[in-house]
Amino acid sequence: MTHQPDDAVGVLRAVWAAGGQRSEDLDEATGATKPCRNMKDVSFDGMAEPGSDLREAWRERLRSEGKLHSSGGSIRDLVLGPAEES
Repeated sequence: MTHQPDDAVGVLRAVWAAGGQRSEDLDEATGATKPCRNMKDVSFDGMAEPGSDLREAWRERLRSEGKLHSSGGSIRDLVLGPAEES
């Protein structure tokens, strides 16, 4: 599925309208925006063989680089550090 920048703006406009706000308020709040062109040519082509599992290819790459941790930690642990046990 490909999303265009206008899709996101349309969704935001709908959310704002449902809350009684006007699309002009959205334009004023976000200012003049331009899409980032630096990432336009980034893809996952070549990461995995055609028809294979991209997730497994990522896991294998992380494993080979020593970056895969199977400790089962959470995003919270990653951001805030592990919770202290009492």
